[in-house]
Amino acid sequence: MSRKNAFYAQSGGVTAVINATACGVIETARQHPDRIGTVYAGRAGILGALHEELIDTAHESPETISALRHTPAGAFGSARYKLKGLEDNRAEYERLIEVFEAHDIGYFFYNGGGDSQDTAHKVSQLGDSLGYPITCIGIPKTVDNDLPGTDTCPGFGSVAKYIAVSTREAGLDVRSMAETSTKVFVLETMGRHAGWIAAAAGLAREEDGDPPHVILLPEVAFDRERFLARVRESVERFGYCVVVVSEGVRTADGTFLADQGSKDAFGHTQLGGVAPVVAQMIKDALGYKYHYAVADYLQRAARHIASATDVEQAYAMGRAAVEFALAGRNAVMPTIRRLADAPYRWEVGEAELASVANVEAKMPSEYISDDGLDITDACRRYLRPLIEGEDYPPYRDGLPDYARVQGVLVDRKLPPFKG
Repeated sequence: MSRKNAFYAQSGGVTAVINATACGVIETARQHPDRIGTVYAGRAGILGALHEELIDTAHESPETISALRHTPAGAFGSARYKLKGLEDNRAEYERLIEVFEAHDIGYFFYNGGGDSQDTAHKVSQLGDSLGYPITCIGIPKTVDNDLPGTDTCPGFGSVAKYIAVSTREAGLDVRSMAETSTKVFVLETMGRHAGWIAAAAGLAREEDGDPPHVILLPEVAFDRERFLARVRESVERFGYCVVVVSEGVRTADGTFLADQGSKDAFGHTQLGGVAPVVAQMIKDALGYKYHYAVADYLQRAARHIASATDVEQAYAMGRAAVEFALAGRNAVMPTIRRLADAPYRWEVGEAELASVANVEAKMPSEYISDDGLDITDACRRYLRPLIEGEDYPPYRDGLPDYARVQGVLVDRKLPPFKG
């Protein structure tokens, strides 16, 4: 392929390290000026392409791009926006191709989860049919760790570290006050269908009796009586109980404990907060005084304690995406392939987008204890390397010093999108 521009977009919920991937993409692209011209980034993700709001990253200095590696959230903006199916409405996909052609874009790098990989796959197919071939590379990103084909997903290691640290610290707090105050602490984590984040709390435990005492996972149907019995047992044995619960916990009939009765932009059930539901259940049944916390955005934005492993892998996925494109690969996603647990070793692998799009990788049964309320040693062996190492951002005036992009938009060449 002759020299073409590239389009990079961030999709869905952001992470502590998605900008490290952007850094990897842009820095690697800049090393090949004979093959890649300008890297455009979508303002608010894929919406930037639909509305022809393309950020010209050539205006960003090398120092700013480098600083993205230690900056959380989505520097160029992200969006929860799922393109319609090709069979239902081709207009959005055709608009993408139209914008790509207008700006001489030959490479499309889409940084997101399963829905994003599906979009990248469809765009690669449609480009050929419309006579404008486009090299589409998906880049894995999700704190939920539920993309298949890769050992882990960039973003997960850091949120797992945050949850493990928070569980240990909050556990110490509750234990110190349990004699006269709070007996139960409930921490809610993200995780709609896969319990990886909640499971990571299990890394906080060093000795028998250490928190968490209960881990509630979406993969295990919620059993009220069994759960309450475990809480009572923990309080009676240790004087307190720390519960970590995934937002996606459901009853045996599939009903989310925290179902708000509405849908999000991707058509998923909108969850309202399972921690207060569980905490009140404990209060009503057992009478224990409680506190709860909903980690929410804090867990995925906590770049100040990001996993060094996660940062390294996030950057490597961005770099590999560009290298794949330059090597002529298309409709693929770079992956992380584990070679050994201890010492931890990994390498870059590859997966076809068709095999990862819209597929969720849940926790295997061998990672969940027989009673469904804890994780196994096998799970700990899997999780432990992913939270290892520290990669602190620089600090200024006592606070992390994060990058700010200029976000200069290129001139539009097309009429507004009416789709």
